[in-house]
Amino acid sequence: MQPHDLQTIASKVQAVRGKQRTRLMCCGSTACLSSGAEAVRTALDQAVKAQGLAADVHVGTSGCLGLCGRGPLVRREADGEPALTYHDVDAEVAARIVATEAPSAPDVASPDVASPDLTSPDVASPDLTAHILPETHPFFARQHKVVLALNGTIDPEHLEDYIAHGGYAAFARVVTTMSPAEACDEVKRSGLRGRGGAGFPTGIKWRAVLDHPGERKFVIANGDEGDPGAYMDRTVMEDLPHQVIEGMLIAGYAVGAQQGYLYVRGEYPLAVKRLEKAIRAAGRQGLLGANIFGTDFSFKLDIRIGAGAFVCGEETALMASVEGSRGVPRMRPPYPAQSGLWGCPTLINNVETFANIAPLFAGGAEKFASVGTEKSKGTKIFALAGKLNQTGLIEVPMGITLREIVFTIGGGIPDGKAFKAAQTGGPSGGCIPAEHLDTPVDYESLRALGAIMGSGGLIVLDETSSMPDVARFFMEFCADESCGKCVPCRVGTVQMHGLLDKIMQQRATPADIEKLQRLGELVKRTSLCGLGQSAPNPVLSTLRYFRHEYDALVSEGQA
Repeated sequence: MQPHDLQTIASKVQAVRGKQRTRLMCCGSTACLSSGAEAVRTALDQAVKAQGLAADVHVGTSGCLGLCGRGPLVRREADGEPALTYHDVDAEVAARIVATEAPSAPDVASPDVASPDLTSPDVASPDLTAHILPETHPFFARQHKVVLALNGTIDPEHLEDYIAHGGYAAFARVVTTMSPAEACDEVKRSGLRGRGGAGFPTGIKWRAVLDHPGERKFVIANGDEGDPGAYMDRTVMEDLPHQVIEGMLIAGYAVGAQQGYLYVRGEYPLAVKRLEKAIRAAGRQGLLGANIFGTDFSFKLDIRIGAGAFVCGEETALMASVEGSRGVPRMRPPYPAQSGLWGCPTLINNVETFANIAPLFAGGAEKFASVGTEKSKGTKIFALAGKLNQTGLIEVPMGITLREIVFTIGGGIPDGKAFKAAQTGGPSGGCIPAEHLDTPVDYESLRALGAIMGSGGLIVLDETSSMPDVARFFMEFCADESCGKCVPCRVGTVQMHGLLDKIMQQRATPADIEKLQRLGELVKRTSLCGLGQSAPNPVLSTLRYFRHEYDALVSEGQA
């Protein structure tokens, strides 16, 4: 394949699509599939055939449409009309959606109509209008999609669909017109930082691998997402497999690697299936393999499936797992850029980081850097969960306030309850109280509050939540997931969980709370890897902002 062949493929797909006036895309992500999306897709297909609309209406499978708590979801796109989303769709609603596309049927309800309250009983009304959400709905309108821009538009399992929307064009331009150093510098100028949690500047990491000598180099995509309630990487791998592959291809060229590995959790079977299919399709088209686009660049890509160990999200433990050893971390330095997989220079980035690369090069570093804050550029994907009216997957600009996420995009707290805190970063993160709702969501601001961005989990808690109990939940998780290699994590997390148990059972003394604080700070300072170093964060942040709840449990126990 040559670069001009991409346009040939795109033109063929666009010619077919141009003959159909309406596209109905049924969400095919795990969240919607679990609530019956497969039956909805079948009902759409059957209704289109039954009404003789196949020439005019295209039915397809899309990626995640975001509002997962109201799935199954169907997105409608029609020539000259604003897109809209149908929520809470079942087979009967699907048939009525198709019926509105018949030439004699009334127009679909205008997307300018007032959006229904998602908590209202009217959602269950037989009126189809109650199932419609326009693009102007706050859940969609406040988002800024870069990574997820193609979700709802392309079929995750069709390479040609991705190419028709500009796929692999950025890679073609990079590999044929830019040097590896220029590609690394473009990433550096963009200000992109790693989306796995630590936020290390991506361009600096790439340049370190490029500059380190070595005949063999590797690129690894870290898809070992283990935070409770988080599914950002899973969704990106399921819905945008070619976008991840394109990012890895650009990275491989930029750092001088010819082999890549996608490390995916075994709990993500749909992601594995779609990635495997995407790799085969890309290989058949000559987008993977030897002498890509007629250049000297060759790149092979394989999948490695993890066994579900949370610690394998840490880069050195992940590499040990890829090599076939037990997944435990090692001391750094040397860093992976110097000595990584099988002792070779290795670039490891999170899946979401790689999914940012093609849009970055397509629009240029300056455009990418125009979104976000001075030190936190671009957008971030979050999985909204917990006590919210509207839960699901969102992509927002860095610097958006927590208040906007919770009350505008998330629709506020159900049942008139008060917001209490937001847990960001999962077991490695911290709890942010109501007095900091107007804090910008970026790396520096969250760190100053004792929390972290993490990979993107965001759990909202209301006034009924016990913060010591929340801390105990996350500490139990960390103690269970500790690999046991270092004493501070292996022993310290168990001791901290024991103290939290004692507090929750109202058997603790004020001295136990002080001991919990000191132990948390010790584990944070002395653990070997990121799991242990961040495990105390939920405890320390709740002690910082909700100490009165701990004190109350101690007082009640002594009464």
